[in-house]
Amino acid sequence: MSYNQYGNSYNRTTPVVLNLIIINVLVFVIQMVFDGPDQAITARLALFPYDSGFFKPYQLVTHMFTHGGIGHIFFNMFALWMFGTMLERVWGPKRFFIFYFICGLAAALAHLLLENSAAVGASGAIMGLFAAFAYLFPNTELYLFLVPIPVKAKYAVAVMAAIDLFGGVSSTGSNIAHFAHLGGLAMGFILVLIWNKSNKKTFY
Repeated sequence: MSYNQYGNSYNRTTPVVLNLIIINVLVFVIQMVFDGPDQAITARLALFPYDSGFFKPYQLVTHMFTHGGIGHIFFNMFALWMFGTMLERVWGPKRFFIFYFICGLAAALAHLLLENSAAVGASGAIMGLFAAFAYLFPNTELYLFLVPIPVKAKYAVAVMAAIDLFGGVSSTGSNIAHFAHLGGLAMGFILVLIWNKSNKKTFY
């Protein structure tokens, strides 16, 4: 997934996004270096079901910085950079930071309530960013992976939500936390609607 625009200095990485990417990469390196066959590091940081005997409250946060493989972290960090940079410039670092973590926590709670499996990854928080981006920049064209034509953000987010809803309801046994994605997405829409209530501003 990428913007249908290139070379714009407006897209330079903002401080909170940059620090989030650095932390995620550092945690991933620690996983790669110190995880043994029993995945001891990942098992401590992942979000486990609350009735599993392995759940710890801190996992509500740590799971957002833990990833399951190089592809997982690459796509999440690319999306964080792509959507987060624009949103942080609009809101400023403090509001962006609050938004990101609220969406991540909402995703974690949705996962605990609706899915009975361990979870890792920043995807829930990033889906919240995607929702806010689609609301504020609805007509920005995105290139989705495997789709050869640009798709406006407002349609792309609807497609992603439909895919996650179908995946969550169909219970196909995939290792994707679909309801966590939907929880982050829903919270992202709720927050941006509340924050944007006074001026109903969109950019393009």
